[in-house]
Amino acid sequence: MGAATATYLVPNKGNLLEKAEQIALGLTVGSWTSLPEVDQKQLAKHKGEVISVKEISDDQGLITISYPAVNFSADIPAILTTVFGKLSLDGKVKLVDLDFTPELAQRFPGPAFGNLGVRNLLEVSDRPLLMSIFKGILGRDLTFFKQQLRAQALGGVDIVKDDEILFDNPATPFEQRIDAAKKVLQETEHETGEATLYAVNLSGRSTELLEKAKRAVQLGANALLFNVFTYGLDTLQALAEDKDICIPILAHPSFGGAVTASAHYGVSAPLWYGKLLRAAGADLVLFPSPYGSVALEKNAALGIARELTSPHEKWKRALPVPSAGIHPALVPRLIEDFGMNSVINAGGGVHGHPDGAAAGGKAFRQAIQAVQKGIPLKEAAQIHKKLAVALQQWGDKGK
Repeated sequence: MGAATATYLVPNKGNLLEKAEQIALGLTVGSWTSLPEVDQKQLAKHKGEVISVKEISDDQGLITISYPAVNFSADIPAILTTVFGKLSLDGKVKLVDLDFTPELAQRFPGPAFGNLGVRNLLEVSDRPLLMSIFKGILGRDLTFFKQQLRAQALGGVDIVKDDEILFDNPATPFEQRIDAAKKVLQETEHETGEATLYAVNLSGRSTELLEKAKRAVQLGANALLFNVFTYGLDTLQALAEDKDICIPILAHPSFGGAVTASAHYGVSAPLWYGKLLRAAGADLVLFPSPYGSVALEKNAALGIARELTSPHEKWKRALPVPSAGIHPALVPRLIEDFGMNSVINAGGGVHGHPDGAAAGGKAFRQAIQAVQKGIPLKEAAQIHKKLAVALQQWGDKGK
């Protein structure tokens, strides 16, 4: 079954190797030198192995330990419990990476659609995708919902997602949102020739989610939004592995900051939002951009994108969705930092356009087109009025 290899950031007190050996034993067989030789032989295959220790500063170090897969069942909760369960309670220690041997990696599905699969659904291959969200939807009815969805789709938005805090409710019930969205998007595709995915928020009791997701597919849903860190990585994997849930899954980072925010505790952002979500089956992954008010440090954001898109022998590439604080003037920087195989996601940057959400979407598409042609945004704005208005609204921070 292979092994899981964990890397930790720990305080450097001059005893990194001793600390590493304590962890390796403490999270596996418990003790070693005091065991009789017959017990050592019996337990050898279960013993954690220190792979490396490295001082990175006077007060910090990295230690890497391999845990035999014979110790745990092949699921992410069991692995996280093994490599970081009680250790996460042991003062300053941060899980910064987790590698799986090929035998173990193949036990996780990876994205069912991934970058190419989502692009095939939209028939878009030559540019970053554009996403937007509903704004001010809580307490509003289906008429408002349909108006917002229609405007965004007519603006050239590829994916429109629910607000992550929009749960099943009397004003906009889950099934009725799906039915309404299907009709609106059939109309807008007929008008524009472009498809739009609507990611409906999958919520409810965890025991009901698989059946609810299947019902969504039967009703014609074409994407799911999922608050993965409140419902659990294993629930995401169950959704991704179910052949009847044959639509892309967009993972939302809600509650993720409770695990990743500290420099000394928790889990690194590239591992939490990147590698683990890709392994569990997310096709698209939202995470804080380096630019907005809810900003993630740039190296961490780029690290997430690398984990989602780097070649892997078992998993398809997922689509990174850097979010928060995004407006058309940032498109050059977004494409420079995250490349073509990413999703540009905006809320206020679409809805806040003075001429409305449809114009906001078109301004983004005009900015994307200009960047791909090597045209500065100020120059492109001379012939694209909607982009010009957007740059006046948010300032020309493009290149």
